[in-house]
Amino acid sequence: MSEVSYSEQLEKEITWLKVGNISGVFGVKGWLKIYANTDKKENILSYKPWYVERGKVRKPVKLKAGKSHGKTIIALFDGVDDRNEAEHWVGSDIYITAEQLPDLRKGEFYWSDLIGLNVVSLTGEQFGVIDHMLETGANDVIVVKGDRERLIPFVLDQVVKSVDLLEQKMIVDWDVDF
Repeated sequence: MSEVSYSEQLEKEITWLKVGNISGVFGVKGWLKIYANTDKKENILSYKPWYVERGKVRKPVKLKAGKSHGKTIIALFDGVDDRNEAEHWVGSDIYITAEQLPDLRKGEFYWSDLIGLNVVSLTGEQFGVIDHMLETGANDVIVVKGDRERLIPFVLDQVVKSVDLLEQKMIVDWDVDF
């Protein structure tokens, strides 16, 4: 049996959440264009530190500055002072740890908590597992993959009857034929 170092053990216990990526450079002073996966794009700036994955290595970066700019976010990293250095960061993914997220009120869930839950109808039919979520404007939609793909509206109390994160199960009032 091989030994696992403390740092490897610690790394395995961290839940990483991808919150965006670096999509381009802005100007000549090292600013980066950021595509944010957060609900409101500006929210990505409230998470510190960011962990940026470059060359399959994820490490923390310190934000010197960041702000909304049109339809995107621009950010300046400590130690990145010109366009040439900034170009090396383009294409990198931005992560935070789950512990950095604010606590939610009862009945609220982060999408990342729902991915992987087993979805079961009120009558006990197994629909499959939540693969991802879609934002449609009216309400979020659960994409369930099982015997076939199902799109189920995420409407608490009406369609989604219960969510049990410990049991990894969601019960829905949804017809098996939909």
